[in-house]
Amino acid sequence: MGKAISTLLLLLVSNTFMTFAWYGNLKFDYGKVFPKWGVVGIIVVSWMIAFAEYLFMIPANRIGFKGNGGPFSLMQLKIVQEVITLTVFTAISIFIFKSDPLKWNHFAAFFCLILAVYFAFKS
Repeated sequence: MGKAISTLLLLLVSNTFMTFAWYGNLKFDYGKVFPKWGVVGIIVVSWMIAFAEYLFMIPANRIGFKGNGGPFSLMQLKIVQEVITLTVFTAISIFIFKSDPLKWNHFAAFFCLILAVYFAFKS
């Protein structure tokens, strides 16, 4: 598998973990894990999930970065990561959290993200 695809897949998994680390406590009762700890227990669970995120994010950045022989400049790597973050967040918020429905302005925002990627990769 190529470095670009490996980077993108690792970023996809990483951002899935991070979305749950940041927002999972809004859907799932992490307080049951540490019932007497309250918000501290939620933070501990979120940190454990974030650790899993780092297990994928760090290799993705190392593999994907041009300075390490990868295909992406630092700016390209960050913009790709942000697009993946917002795509993963949108999918999770719609299908798992069942929160806000997609509206025209969300599609406009995604179009702007596509433009950001285009301009980041333009020489």
